[in-house]
Amino acid sequence: MKNYTITVNGSVYDVVVEEGATSGAPGAAAPAAPKAAPKAAPAAKAAPAASGAAGSVKIEAGAAGKVFKIEASVGQAVKKGDAVVIVEAMKMEIPVVAPQDGTVASINVAVGDAVEAGALLATLN
Repeated sequence: MKNYTITVNGSVYDVVVEEGATSGAPGAAAPAAPKAAPKAAPAAKAAPAASGAAGSVKIEAGAAGKVFKIEASVGQAVKKGDAVVIVEAMKMEIPVVAPQDGTVASINVAVGDAVEAGALLATLN
């Protein structure tokens, strides 16, 4: 089984694809779905890789919501308490702040992404 995270029109779906041989007409349709899912998954992972290498300090979402705004950029120096990403949850804008002084190493989300509590938003060096 393989797990994929797929974003469709701003909604994030966790998909589990079970690989195996089946017989009959339904088996012919089943392999098409796993082939489509990997194409979407690398696209979602390509954005964080393009943002730069991951740092040692993780900045994670405190609550589930939608990324409203990205306040910092890769390479920018931030101080403890500076807002890095703003998450919108229940019509409130919640700043996710740097836990310590550092330089933004990666931004792992984009504006409009749905995130769960504890999701990695960015990293610092």
